[in-house]
Parts: sequence; C-alpha cells; structure tokens
Amino acid sequence: MNKIFVRVYTLFILFLAGIGLYMILASKPADKSAVLAQNPINASEPPRENPLIVVPAGEFIMGSNDGGADEQPVRSVFLDAFAIHQYEVTQHQYNQFVTETGHRKPLNRYVKDIHYFNHHNQPAIYVSWLDAYEYCQWAGLRLPTEAEWEKAARGTKGLAWPWEEEFKPAFANLKGEEDRGVFTMTVGSYEQDRSPYGVYDMAGNVREWVQDWYDDQAYKKGPDKNPTGPEVGEMKVLRGSSWRDSLYAGRTSGRLKMVPGYRYEAVGFRCAKSLE
Repeated sequence: MNKIFVRVYTLFILFLAGIGLYMILASKPADKSAVLAQNPINASEPPRENPLIVVPAGEFIMGSNDGGADEQPVRSVFLDAFAIHQYEVTQHQYNQFVTETGHRKPLNRYVKDIHYFNHHNQPAIYVSWLDAYEYCQWAGLRLPTEAEWEKAARGTKGLAWPWEEEFKPAFANLKGEEDRGVFTMTVGSYEQDRSPYGVYDMAGNVREWVQDWYDDQAYKKGPDKNPTGPEVGEMKVLRGSSWRDSLYAGRTSGRLKMVPGYRYEAVGFRCAKSLE
C-alpha cells in the first residue's frame, strides 16, 4: 500500500512540475520569431526619414503640480523658435555616424538579446550622453534643452501626455502588456504617442538624453525665457519613459537624472536645432 502511495505521489509531483515548466516556456518566447510575432517589426521596411519639426517661438506651461518636487512649480516659460527630430535617432542614422567617424558602436556582442534591437528603424540605444552629444554635433545639430523637449512633447497647454489628458497604456511603448511592444519598437509605431507638434515617441519607447545638467531646483529658480539648466553638474537629465519603465514616468513633465556615461537598452536621444 505504501509503495502504491509513493508512486502515485511521485507521479503527481512530476505532473505539477511538468505544468510549471510548460507555463514558463509558454509565457516566454522560445526564439526570435516568436518574440517578433508579439513585437511586430517589418524587416523589409526601408530606413525612415527623420525630419526636423519646427516648434514656433512663444510661451508654454512647464512643470506639474501632480509630479515630483523637482517638476514644481508650474510656470509659463518663453522659448525662441527651434526644430527637433520627429523621431528618436535610429540605428540607421547612428550607424552612418559610426561608419564615418569610427565612433564606438552602441551594439556589440556583449549586449543581451542584441538581435531584438538592431532593426535599422529602431532607436539607437546603449548611447551615453557624450555619444548623443557627439552624434548631434556631427549632424550639425545639438541636443534639445530640457525646456525644448518638454514643449515639443506637450504643446502650449501643459498636457500631461503628448496626446491628451487621459492616459491609456496602449498609446505608447511602456512597461506592460497592453501596448504590444516587447522590446523597443521602430520609431513612430504608436500613432497616439504623437505630440501637438507631430513629434513621436515622447512618452515611450526609450528615455532620451537632453542637454541640461540636472538640478532639482531648476523649475523654481530657472529663468522664464530660454532656460538651459545649470552650467555645471554631476548628472544629466533624461526625459520621457521607455519600454522598460513605468507608466508614470511617461508624463511630459517627468524628469530623471543619470551620470553622463550611463548606457542602457532603454536609453536613446533625438537632436534639435536653433532657428533664427
């Protein structure tokens, strides 16, 4: 009787272990094709143009009373006219820079799951602030200031999200299952993640380097016209959220600080240009 019980109990444990293993394998794609089926990217899509979008001179509402202390107070800020990339700088664009200058490649054999990030229309990632700065210089452009990035993302009315006040998880490539993105998506994949000026992926896909040094008092003591942040500092500012990050971080006023040498699979950038 005891032998029969032991056999039945053993089979039961093996059965439970089999179910657990099946669930693990079923929940995690086993190969690249399975992942890309969830993360639809058109491999035959040609390299996407990345035009500069003009943001007219004028005032906009900067900051938020619903965010962190470093986003306060809400104030009206005037910016001169500028232009900013419609999309995040792509792998195709960045690889041209690498080819012409011999600059460090952002993707290499040490990057985990590299084959999920190297489509030519996915954003360039694993770039430090200095990498982004040097790319923009090479392109005859510059990184946007924090104020320029925020205005390009929210327009003049202080929108909490690039599209409208109501947040919907499926509107941008953020952490979670609602938005169909598993990794980074090709730029411009989310039509809803489009600002009033027609600038894409300001809420999600990758976080973006901007020009400014970080100062938690910048919104309190900065000038009301063309603020550029402190002259020196230890941390640079990242704006927007990413496929790796929270929904809350995707607000147009959200701020993050990071050391300039930081490189990560969820960090990229876009460039800007002053207009006379």
